[in-house]
Amino acid sequence: MGRGRYLLERLADEADLTAEPLPGQPIVEIAGDRRVLIENHFGVKEYSRERITVKVKYGFVSVCGCHLELMRMTKEQLVICGRIDGVMLQRRG
Repeated sequence: MGRGRYLLERLADEADLTAEPLPGQPIVEIAGDRRVLIENHFGVKEYSRERITVKVKYGFVSVCGCHLELMRMTKEQLVICGRIDGVMLQRRG
């Protein structure tokens, strides 16, 4: 991580600005048990009807459930629909 990015994150933490994500940070929104929106992703790593894993800046976001489908995917965001049982962030190293 660059020194500038580290400084921005420390300033945000100390100023308690954690409610607003910094540019480029992944944003995951869960709408009930049927839809997950992931912004600022780096592509899909794993895709099945029971699990979809998406690469993000800090590692991977895994969505588990039944009848999962990738409904929309653009460079900035993707939408997963189906019966959502869980969403997990797996940090790298």
